[in-house]
Amino acid sequence: MEWGSESGAVRRHRIGGERRDGPAAAPQLEREALAQEPLADACGGGARTRKRSGEGSGSASRGAGTGLSEARASLGLALYLLALRALVQLSLQQLMVRGTAVGHRGEFDARRARDYLEHITSIGPRTTGSPENEILTVRYLLEQIKLIEVQSNNLHRISVDVQRPTGSFSIDFLGGFTSYYDNITNVVVKLEPRDGAQHALLANCHFDSVANSPGASDDAVSCSVMLEVLRVLSTSSEALHHAVIFLFNGAEENVLQASHGFITQHPWASLIRAFINLEAAGVGGKELVFQTGPENPWLVQAYVSAAKHPFASVVAQEVFQSGIIPSDTDFRIYRDFGNIPGIDLAFIENGYIYHTKYDTADRILTDSIQRAGDNILAVVKYLATSDMLASSSKYQHGNMVFFDVLGLFVIAYPSRVGLIINYMVVMAVALYLGKKLLQPQNKTAAYTKDFFCGLGITLISWFTSLVTVLIIAVFISLIGQSLSWYNHFYVSVCLYGTAAVAKIIFIHTLAKRFHYVNASDQYLGEVFFDVSLFVHCGFLTALTYQGLCSAFISAVWVAFPLLTKLCVHKDFRRHGAGGKFIAFYLLGMFIPYLYALYLIWAVFEMFTPILGRSGSEIPPDVVLASILAGCTMILSSYFINFIYLAKSTKRTMLTLTLHVTRTFHDLDGNVVKRDSGIWINGFDYTGMSHITPHIPEINDTIRAHCEENAPLCGFPWYLPVHFLIRKNWYLPAPEVSPKEAAHFRLVSKEQTPWDSVKLTFEVTGPSHMSFYVRTHKGSTLSQWSLGNGTPVTSKGGDYFVFYSHGLQASAWQFWIEVQVLEEQPEGVVTVAIAAHYLSGDDKRSSQLDALKEKFPDWTFPSAWVCTYNLFVF
Repeated sequence: MEWGSESGAVRRHRIGGERRDGPAAAPQLEREALAQEPLADACGGGARTRKRSGEGSGSASRGAGTGLSEARASLGLALYLLALRALVQLSLQQLMVRGTAVGHRGEFDARRARDYLEHITSIGPRTTGSPENEILTVRYLLEQIKLIEVQSNNLHRISVDVQRPTGSFSIDFLGGFTSYYDNITNVVVKLEPRDGAQHALLANCHFDSVANSPGASDDAVSCSVMLEVLRVLSTSSEALHHAVIFLFNGAEENVLQASHGFITQHPWASLIRAFINLEAAGVGGKELVFQTGPENPWLVQAYVSAAKHPFASVVAQEVFQSGIIPSDTDFRIYRDFGNIPGIDLAFIENGYIYHTKYDTADRILTDSIQRAGDNILAVVKYLATSDMLASSSKYQHGNMVFFDVLGLFVIAYPSRVGLIINYMVVMAVALYLGKKLLQPQNKTAAYTKDFFCGLGITLISWFTSLVTVLIIAVFISLIGQSLSWYNHFYVSVCLYGTAAVAKIIFIHTLAKRFHYVNASDQYLGEVFFDVSLFVHCGFLTALTYQGLCSAFISAVWVAFPLLTKLCVHKDFRRHGAGGKFIAFYLLGMFIPYLYALYLIWAVFEMFTPILGRSGSEIPPDVVLASILAGCTMILSSYFINFIYLAKSTKRTMLTLTLHVTRTFHDLDGNVVKRDSGIWINGFDYTGMSHITPHIPEINDTIRAHCEENAPLCGFPWYLPVHFLIRKNWYLPAPEVSPKEAAHFRLVSKEQTPWDSVKLTFEVTGPSHMSFYVRTHKGSTLSQWSLGNGTPVTSKGGDYFVFYSHGLQASAWQFWIEVQVLEEQPEGVVTVAIAAHYLSGDDKRSSQLDALKEKFPDWTFPSAWVCTYNLFVF
């Protein structure tokens, strides 16, 4: 197109302009001048005005304005997004990127790993302190390790140690609490060169499980993978440069106790320079690298170089470390207590059955095991033969931007390079928009006004879209239909996603028909493309300023659309929104939209199951509706201009069910209250509303009442999640009398010279107990013998201590010191001890079994017996 040529749009504008009279024609003439400027042509500022009522005829009316119909635009965009979604789904189902010589010497064999997995899960739930954990699983692991040692190559030396640590630490998790462990079990294997090694890589898994779950994915499959990796490395004829320590830890579900015991107490811990932690937040699928570091970019480079089937994202890392996901892994312990960098991997698919009885070995595909084994073996071998491991301190500074491309390969570069790229993209947008906005006033007044008006309309459409879906979500929750989409996720997409899209289209359609009455389609299409570009550039600037590596997503969503716009600009000015323009436009948007859908899948794969067990205080429909509204805003942003270019024409529900006998003592040791019942907690927002039709006795008339003077409301919380689950029920039931009764006694009470009272206690009981403390008015808890000596409060101001022990543990003895500022007749402190019977005959009661039988099949009641005793001192 020549600089001085006259476009069809301008010719049509003139035909319409000749028929206009009066003051309204003046601004249109100004916009015509802008449309004919060579600079405006080059920068994308098209003809501004056109009558929509059919003004003009013949060739004029068939010029550049012949756009696409609304029906075709909607159908085309829907098919485009569905095609991209199909590509994403295809990449996710393709677990193995390329063939692997399965079973060949030196290669990982998933069949062997599956055999390990089935043997471990056949033992049953493996809670810490149970014979299944401490004896049967440990015995099986040692037997397999012995067989591997017999088959090993003479180049290598294998050492085995069974560690039973005792210790305590405080952790800022779930509001903060202190953890104490006694005689728990770790199985540790060191594979090293025959002459020994000064440096080591740690590979970590945990063989314990939550109560009532076989724990196939969390985390027996990881231990099975590690056994097979140990076998392959030990039989290899290739010598290792460094040692590899395989830690099979027996108390991760007890909030990371075993890893703490190893890294702070085991003599081999001082050799470790880096670690790989294998975890699960779902059952099978692809294992995601969701944490690395801190810093130490060489670890990311090692994964990029070695992994055969990569699946990694810095976005997952920053989301997880933000605390949005209420979970943590052994990565935290090694990072905080060992000051060691590492890589955290986890299976994330099908999190609906995570921590339930359905987490069985048959649900994990052999291909999932094979791809995980291929990756772990390759990365372990790479690091164990790398010179960087020995001198890792030289490479510890700086962060990495990393992400995989549909699981085919990983792109990784230093964050400082990402910073340069991001600001270069921002500068390109500034130049592009600056040429349009910063020209002489008489040439750009109309465009500047329309640009900022379009920005306002876009923001209004997003805000009203969010408000609309939130209103729907609140209404759904109020009528008792929350989580109705849980079994069929796409129902939520249809409900909330459709509402969000409809609201955005409605607002822009109103603007098109009533505000931009005489504006040309081309002109408005360019204005709203520029608005979207500006918004994404703003996100890019904000994320980059915050130092987030995830800003690369915004860079992609700015750079590719801008390049696409520059490439199709000339054709668009000549022919309008024709077939060629649309094809090139959608092709240019292919990469940002494909990657966005890829990330959105990961978000919903992780967050949707979590919403079903997030407690009674977080309305899941509101959260999901907000996420879907945000996704809709992003995905619609570069398609909003098509509105102006177009012509008018149930998964498993979890419950925690405890048969508890509670005893309350006064200051003199007399029993003032004793009751017994089945204490029920629903893990989702709907509480027990879906259970009542099946079990009528569980209804709001038996809602549990908080004991105001007792810590944590006087109930035996297994973990301090009382602030998440405030709706619970207490069904009266006969007392329980476990054979292994918990015994709690005051050993001594001492008055210190600094006006405080030191209370020493001794406790014996089952493998899992919780200890609660609440100080009275005028008293404070100044120190104790747990953790680092400084008491850590949970949310609400009470103190919570989680305790577990292995077999044959000695009595737990500890002290607390209460600073007394003002004597009170009712004492200075209230303490309580809850004993949880998670295994053996004491775990069950006839009433509990009978109640469990009444629950419908689509629920999973995790149940056990416990006792609760409260004392005042």
